[in-house]
Amino acid sequence: MTRFAEVERELRTSPRRFLVTGGGGFIGSHLVERLLALGQEVVALDSFITGKRENLQQVLAAASPEARARYRLLESDLRDPAASVEACKGVEVVLHQAALGSVPRSLKDPLASHLANVDGTLHLLLAARDAGVRRVVYASSSSVYGDSAELPKREERIGRALSPYALTKRIDELYAQLFGDCYGLESIGLRYFNVFGRRQDPEGAYAAVLPRWISALLGGKPVAIYGDGETSRDFCYIDNVVQANLLAALAPPGSEAVKQVYNVAVGERTTLRELFCLVRAELARFDPAVLQCEPDLQPFRAGDIRHSLADIDKAGRLLGYQPEWRVAQGLAATMPWYVERARAQR
Repeated sequence: MTRFAEVERELRTSPRRFLVTGGGGFIGSHLVERLLALGQEVVALDSFITGKRENLQQVLAAASPEARARYRLLESDLRDPAASVEACKGVEVVLHQAALGSVPRSLKDPLASHLANVDGTLHLLLAARDAGVRRVVYASSSSVYGDSAELPKREERIGRALSPYALTKRIDELYAQLFGDCYGLESIGLRYFNVFGRRQDPEGAYAAVLPRWISALLGGKPVAIYGDGETSRDFCYIDNVVQANLLAALAPPGSEAVKQVYNVAVGERTTLRELFCLVRAELARFDPAVLQCEPDLQPFRAGDIRHSLADIDKAGRLLGYQPEWRVAQGLAATMPWYVERARAQR
């Protein structure tokens, strides 16, 4: 039995109270969904600045009446310290996903990113400490590797930040480490690498690459690739991220696994041109006309990292993390949601 199977079994037999910040977001809503399915009590906090009410509505629509009774929504903003105090009451584990994402957004408005990502996280850590929360699992980012050219990316070696967003995530890591050292608050950081999957928002100026491409192809619009198409990423399907969060949440207290930061990825590199071909082929199962589409190459964007590939050995060794979904599998599981969404909007 894998460590993840053990964790899921433990959760089914031992209910806890979880707080999921950013619960209406892409990743947060999947955590809410899995925790409710495993019999947990869940408080979801979201300001709905970037999170979507529809995400939580979909989760609750598919949940049993018993699961819905174990769910509570707090519509609050972590930039307000009182929101964290209220949210942490009676909570055992926090899964902190709330953030103002996007490198381009942070370059345009660095103050907004700092207030949401740094001040919000500090407010949460203070409230968790004072409420006696057992553990905080928080979302970091592969962007903290900055200008380090080393591949694969290893947790102990990072470069200079290339964007305000990357810097905010690094500051979050340092604050979490400090709260462990000074106050004994257990934390585990997860550096996400290009997460994708169903319910990822395809709209807006700062939408992630995959949902933006899928939406464009389904709508017969051009697909922009920034650069020459050889930029590469370690794309990670959402269910792998859920696994990492639950493993971190239940890592043995006081063990070597705690007070660490881990890469969460697959450990495989895919170029943007390769990804485009995979997406196009998968969508062609629903609409053969997309096979005629070719990408529109645009200039490189400021702040973008050329190549990214994660070393996931540490997460495997200390957490028992074993990604179950590769890129092609994740795309196959993702497409029906986007196709159904596009049909519903016509």
